[in-house]
Amino acid sequence: MKITRRNFLKKWLAGTLLLGTTTFSESSAAFAAASSTSKTMKKKARRVVLIGLDGISVPGFQQAKTPNLDALLSEGVLSLETRVVMPSVTLPNWTSHLTGSGPEQHGVVDNGWTLAKHKLPAIETDADGYYPSVFKVLKDENPQIKTAFYYNWANLIYPYNQKYMDEVSFLTDDAYVPNYEKAFNFLVENRKEPTFVFLYSVHTDEVGHKYEWMSPEYIRSIEEADVEIGKLIEKMKQEDLYEDTHFMFLSDHGGVGRGHGGVSVDEMVVPWGVTGPGIAKGLKMSEPNNTVNTGSLILRLFQVKQPAGWTGEVPQTVFK
Repeated sequence: MKITRRNFLKKWLAGTLLLGTTTFSESSAAFAAASSTSKTMKKKARRVVLIGLDGISVPGFQQAKTPNLDALLSEGVLSLETRVVMPSVTLPNWTSHLTGSGPEQHGVVDNGWTLAKHKLPAIETDADGYYPSVFKVLKDENPQIKTAFYYNWANLIYPYNQKYMDEVSFLTDDAYVPNYEKAFNFLVENRKEPTFVFLYSVHTDEVGHKYEWMSPEYIRSIEEADVEIGKLIEKMKQEDLYEDTHFMFLSDHGGVGRGHGGVSVDEMVVPWGVTGPGIAKGLKMSEPNNTVNTGSLILRLFQVKQPAGWTGEVPQTVFK
């Protein structure tokens, strides 16, 4: 059972009436803690920026020199034990991040999924045939929220209904730097509105396939991305957009040799982090975590109810 404020009060009252062993001071302290958590959870996010790098293994992340990501995540919560869904390939896992559900629910079981070509139907769809994504759920709750999707791998957009996105930008040939500039401009233009931005690059995965995971080239690709992430953060600070923004850093799978898709630890475990208002600071997360929890946390940050069909859970330890 999740320890909500309501559950706490029920347990406290039952314990006081039936057992008579709970002291006033102990109950008051526990109630204050529960109330504090509840207040933190009730504050809606101003904006959430999800930074996604494809194919980042935990060993790769640890070996690469990433001063900007390190500084960002030191202000929040970092997990180095987050499990991805199976299979450990790109489209099922990013779909799981953004739909709060696994392949069993959304039906995206391989990288070849399209709306017209799939093996397993989703358990539910919108009027256009798409499984409900975080973009749809946010827009349904608040049509004024601004959403954007930046990517450079063509198949990535296929599982999502684009009518719930205010800006979509696709770059060819693994280019990604211009999308960082576009994302920044989008955040500036919509600074007065609640905003959700998905900023993704596949180039790190492509380098792994070409040169091998953990090769010098692969490590360098992560370090190059960190430079661009640092530039984005610095510009957001200059525009006074940093302090009230939640950032998430995610990946979809790791890799071994020149591939992935198996069940080894290096393929199935990835870094996962969140920082921003109300998030615990400097915490190394030990709570079990999974790809499907990302969408659930995004909805919680915006204080939007999760669809019944979603299976993700909000990791409670990320909050102060």
